[in-house]
Amino acid sequence: MDLPTPDRPFRIGTRGSPLALAQAHETRARLMRAHGLPEEAFAVVAIKTTGDRVQDRPLKEIGGKGLFTKEIEEALLAGAIDVAVHSMKDMPTEQPAGLVLDAYLPREDPRDAFVALDGGTLAALPEGAVVGTSSLRRGAQLRHRRPDLRVVEFRGNVQTRMRKLREGVADATFLAVAGLNRLAMAEVPRTALEPAEMLPAIAQGAIGIERRGADDRAGAMLAAIHDAPTGLRLACERAFLAALDGSCETPIAGLAELEGGRLRFRGEILRPDGSEVLTAEGEAVEGEGAELGERLARDLSGRAPRGFFDWRAG
Repeated sequence: MDLPTPDRPFRIGTRGSPLALAQAHETRARLMRAHGLPEEAFAVVAIKTTGDRVQDRPLKEIGGKGLFTKEIEEALLAGAIDVAVHSMKDMPTEQPAGLVLDAYLPREDPRDAFVALDGGTLAALPEGAVVGTSSLRRGAQLRHRRPDLRVVEFRGNVQTRMRKLREGVADATFLAVAGLNRLAMAEVPRTALEPAEMLPAIAQGAIGIERRGADDRAGAMLAAIHDAPTGLRLACERAFLAALDGSCETPIAGLAELEGGRLRFRGEILRPDGSEVLTAEGEAVEGEGAELGERLARDLSGRAPRGFFDWRAG
């Protein structure tokens, strides 16, 4: 295999947020160890996406799928970068022609974290308290569980959201435990929410690495760091999402877990106003995760009342 050198570095594309850069640096570190290469043999290339540029409107108003991936994938197709590192919960379920997504790093903690500056819990929030979130899923789950709270739009990276809390824009918010762990932000007061309490986004906590399908060198390099258990779990979760025609901006949640060669999955769809939630769960042998995800999605679609999927119109 023709390995990269400092003169011809392997270019890793990513968004430019602190968390996205931390994920790209983790990918670089794993590739360095796997192939015995120096840091200088890699170049991390930050690319601004539509989701990063437009900060004054809710995500659902500026487009559905690919808000955090389109420009990076265009750079990959153009040959400006060799691979692209993504938060898998941001990824559409279909890749552009010519690109493949078949390498994942070991999954971090997939849970959501409830964050309040006073270190309080969701249950302790008083009636009428304001909770900020840009996630349609989290907003729907919160409205279902605590209809007495007020949900406001709350966009930005982890640092921006913490600043907004300090400024009093909201009393609390939600962040991914995985992001806080990857940023080593132990100082952020948080309470991890168990999946039974708040089912996470599809693929939350997972990092995927995309490449050109014809690039055998990139494929061989990434194969050395691919985490097979994460791939098995995501095959189930993303099949569930795809069968529901969902994206990172739809009120869908789900989590697959592996144990003893079996894959257990629980999925959930919600009305955006939280007035109704439908759930499905099941298990299969670990190699049949995609079939399990599709089957449970069909089950939910069959049980959903008329008008339940109106949020898919956009």
